[in-house]
Amino acid sequence: MKKIFILLLILTGTFSYSQSFENTVAYDSLVGSPKATINDFSWIEGHWKGEAMGGVIEEVWTAPLAGSMMGSFKLAEGNSVVFYELETLTEEDGSVILRLKHFSADLKGWEKQNDTVDFKLVKFSKNRAYFDELTFEVISDNELNIYVVIEEEGSSEEVKFNYHRVK
Repeated sequence: MKKIFILLLILTGTFSYSQSFENTVAYDSLVGSPKATINDFSWIEGHWKGEAMGGVIEEVWTAPLAGSMMGSFKLAEGNSVVFYELETLTEEDGSVILRLKHFSADLKGWEKQNDTVDFKLVKFSKNRAYFDELTFEVISDNELNIYVVIEEEGSSEEVKFNYHRVK
């Protein structure tokens, strides 16, 4: 299972080859990011829960405030937390960027102190936000999918996380 977590460290939007997936797209530096504000992503707000990676996954997103939204992710197996992520959606250069940091159960960071895993915005619509190989998709007011490309040993796959709103 530890191998899966190491994979999350190497989530990346830059590959030396072109690969196509059904629900994610890669960032093109020649095209850049579209104009957007944090309010374009307010539909992500909420408390979401699902099952993936052999356990229970949970994600919580705050409402837009001061040009940003803050999110947290947790994976738990049984009665143990496996790891956390702290995430932000932030207005930057006329668009929005997704940044995250990983933490083990004891809150020791995986990335170096000043490093983050960054996902530039590629495109968005009223129910989908395509970041660099990571996509948010709202299915309904009570269901959210997140798709992410995970690379391992030279190959990559698109993984789906399905969440339902916690009321």
